[in-house]
Amino acid sequence: MHEVEVFRTNELIDPHMHIWGWEVPVYLFLGGLAAGVMVLGSLLLVRHDRKELSQWLRLLPFVAPIAISLGMGALFLDLEYKWHVYRFYLAFRPLSPMSWGAWILVGIYPATVLLGFAALRRSHVEILGKQSLVARLHSLVGAHFKTLAWANVVLGVGLGAYTGLLLGTLSARPMWNSAVLAPLFLVSGLSSGAALMMLFPISEKEHHQLRRWDIAAISLELSLLALFLLGLATGGGEAGQQAIGLLVGGSYTAAFWALVVFAGLGVPLVLELVESRRHLRPTVMTPILILVGGIALRWILVSAGQA
Repeated sequence: MHEVEVFRTNELIDPHMHIWGWEVPVYLFLGGLAAGVMVLGSLLLVRHDRKELSQWLRLLPFVAPIAISLGMGALFLDLEYKWHVYRFYLAFRPLSPMSWGAWILVGIYPATVLLGFAALRRSHVEILGKQSLVARLHSLVGAHFKTLAWANVVLGVGLGAYTGLLLGTLSARPMWNSAVLAPLFLVSGLSSGAALMMLFPISEKEHHQLRRWDIAAISLELSLLALFLLGLATGGGEAGQQAIGLLVGGSYTAAFWALVVFAGLGVPLVLELVESRRHLRPTVMTPILILVGGIALRWILVSAGQA
């Protein structure tokens, strides 16, 4: 048998794999961010008296479709056959995470926009006129406020989990072949959503509740990250050892531990615990670090999974 080694690369002749660029991690991050805003924002809306809600909390449902649109725009740039995207909506495949994700994204737009209209103050809506289309829509959806809020929670959880399942189903990649990715990305999205919401001038009571939820989310995310690494080390065989080697001693070690674990999770957790226990004024640095850690997590896992 003769063995031939080929040292050339010609994309017209040799088989090659298209490498995911910046578009995919940006899409995953913005999807998780939107999921977090939908879930936590809706829970805040139903937990508090509607008369006491801050104006910015009432407007937050409109943030989710904006984030989703930006993320889908980034993903569209990565598609090889861009004008075939409509084919996702010609059928529904129950066993396909991508099919679930495509239809969840369709449901998010009306759910978030209608909740946003329902949350607006009547006085603000009537600025456009008592008989305007917006005023009529507000009256129609206002009666279903809690139903819309819980629908947003369900869709948000589905969206957040989908961003992890999208990678987790690609079992040929040891870095992504983990059942932990779906809950990890969901919890990370909740934390990122809480961080974004804390950057808005919401009330002190709303901020305090978000901080409590974020402390729980970061703690759970650290636990899931530990399980993810443990799964790679013990259940992935030689391929798993090579995958975890990229994060522990390999080319992605510094970025992963510095940006994700330390700056994106550890430092914000300590800051939030100190702020909560000492009743200190919240800092802008904490949510910014969480957002940086959220995008870094997805960027590193997508890049390392293709290494």
